[in-house]
Amino acid sequence: MNGTGDFISDEGREILQSASGSEGPLSSSSSSKSPSSTQVHGKGSPVNNDTRSRSPVDGRPKKDGCGGKGTWGGLMDTDSSSHIDSMDPNCYSNEEECEHPNASESAHDFDAYKKKVTIIVEEYFATDDVVSATNELKELAMPSYNYYFVKKLVSMAMDRHDQEKEMAAVLLSAVYADVIDAPQVYRGFSKLVESADDLIVDIPDTVDILALFIARAVVDDILPPAFLTKQRALLPNDSKGAEVLERAEKGYLAAPMHAETIERRWRVSKKTVEDVKARINNLLIEYVTSGDKKEAYRCIKDLKVPFFHHEIVKRALVMAMEKRNTEDRLLDLLKEAAEEGLINSSQITKGFDRMIDTVDDLSLDIPNAQKILKSLISNATSDGWLCASSLRSLSLEPRNKLLEDNFTKTFKLKCQTIIQEYFLTGDISEVFSCLEAENKTSAGELNSIFVKRLITLAMDRKNREKEMASVLLSSLCFPTDDVVNGFGMLIESADDTALDNPVVVEDLAMFLARAVVDEALAPQHLEEVGSQFSGTDSVGGKVLQMAKSLLKARLSGERILRCWGGGGSSTPGWAVEDVKLKIAKLLEEYESGGDIREAYRCIKELGMSFFHHEVVKKALVVVMEKKNDRLWGLLAHCFGSGLITMNQMTKGFSRVEECLDDLALDVPDARKQFLAYVEKAKTIGWLDSSFHYGNSMNGKENGACL
Repeated sequence: MNGTGDFISDEGREILQSASGSEGPLSSSSSSKSPSSTQVHGKGSPVNNDTRSRSPVDGRPKKDGCGGKGTWGGLMDTDSSSHIDSMDPNCYSNEEECEHPNASESAHDFDAYKKKVTIIVEEYFATDDVVSATNELKELAMPSYNYYFVKKLVSMAMDRHDQEKEMAAVLLSAVYADVIDAPQVYRGFSKLVESADDLIVDIPDTVDILALFIARAVVDDILPPAFLTKQRALLPNDSKGAEVLERAEKGYLAAPMHAETIERRWRVSKKTVEDVKARINNLLIEYVTSGDKKEAYRCIKDLKVPFFHHEIVKRALVMAMEKRNTEDRLLDLLKEAAEEGLINSSQITKGFDRMIDTVDDLSLDIPNAQKILKSLISNATSDGWLCASSLRSLSLEPRNKLLEDNFTKTFKLKCQTIIQEYFLTGDISEVFSCLEAENKTSAGELNSIFVKRLITLAMDRKNREKEMASVLLSSLCFPTDDVVNGFGMLIESADDTALDNPVVVEDLAMFLARAVVDEALAPQHLEEVGSQFSGTDSVGGKVLQMAKSLLKARLSGERILRCWGGGGSSTPGWAVEDVKLKIAKLLEEYESGGDIREAYRCIKELGMSFFHHEVVKKALVVVMEKKNDRLWGLLAHCFGSGLITMNQMTKGFSRVEECLDDLALDVPDARKQFLAYVEKAKTIGWLDSSFHYGNSMNGKENGACL
């Protein structure tokens, strides 16, 4: 090895690869190695151990010059004394370089992509907005560089808290296949494993964290289990990358109940609205007692909820109205907080507006509530920290309140009692009885009111009650129109709900997605719910967009079904592996001579209509392996009765297509059979005519036929 000219830097390989349109990175093998000795993975992409220095000093020459002390020379330079093997596919002659005139342009594009990706990841960690991050990545429209997004997202998350790590895993699952295809995800993780020796310099626990990311990717079905074996064969035994793969396989994936353990590892319990309100109340009480403003300001900052500071204003005003001797101290706190920018003017105004909205109710406990509130507004205005002209009008007449029928008012009150008792007892049959007694006419309007009240009360409580609300909603079997109208009413009032519940968009989107998974709503009914609002920037638009994103994500059904822990159902959550085993057993029993009605009943009793694509996939694989059409008849029966929908059929066929390469090892004519069954399924109406073989041919590096 005479010099460094035989090598091209890792970044240089990526740029050259993009210019040439090749799928795998260039090999870093020297001229002394023959092409036949190069190890490959995936689609012939050799893996290189990335041991670049993390020194901030850039050794490359300035202004694209070449040479210089301690530099690698120009990006495309080679040592003239080195031997070029024309048969080596990883060597580029001068003539070949001339065939890629867009190399400099590609380098510029790649640099721009890297900068934009870093901004997207930073913003995502700050906002936790999966939809926005996904859309921004789509807008880049540079799919050949998406492996870098995978690498950057994970490497940035590794150096942060568990919350960011979980967010990174969720985003990867959301963008998989729809935005980033399987080979790019595969390549991104390959790059991470290769760079483990570098990452450990800045992140001491790289081995454990990266191993967990890989294990999570396997569990989330975005990385094939074969990734570990293929990568281990390409790395030196003493490298950190090899340690990472060893830890992922033996430390995580081989453990009992590994899927649930891995999925819960980074989950951080989020602050509930009740917790924040309680902390605000406590800090105000302590301030009134001690008078220590610095401590009060520190507590406000520690809350880290600037969007919820209107609650501080509201509670301080209520306390000042209830205990008149605290008025001066509390107004002084709000005044200085406003002047120093701790609480912005928008939050100040919103807090006072909320007081104006509730002053009629306060009058029941504070006889002069309206008069006192007017005095507080006057004092704040004269002190210069409140703009009275921006407030709602404070009048004796209630605002924006429609006259309601006495019966409807009574029903709303009784609804609240019924729901609260249900949260205590969990007795669904008692809810049925109470609703039948109260709504004898089965009026759709009252059903919608109950749906709205149920979800509104659940959103203000813990996960247990949220789960119970979803279970009850799916058990009531209300007409779909009533459920749609109920969600429409929830969306209409979302702006007001957001004043008390800052995460109303996330909660409503999850309830909406859960209703679809539980089949209380059909996917097409989302558009009906969306007709209740206008514009994608409205709260309703955000709810609908997030609900669609949740439903579109990989393994969405299982995740949404377990979103609140399963506390309201008879089981603590769905064990996907157990369901897969049940499906395999029932298909095996039927294939060996079982009764079709019994097999149909078993599939129906699984109660996982969103997972019927697994039935289709496993049945089709057995049909192709054993060349026995008995299971095809079972699929026909299930489809004809409506148990398995066209959507689930399409998903099942797509999953088989993804694993055809693995299936072909045992069934040589797998592709030929699959094509025949696709055409047959189209003819009898199982698949839409738009389904084409080849849509999922990234499966070679992505999945195994389980």
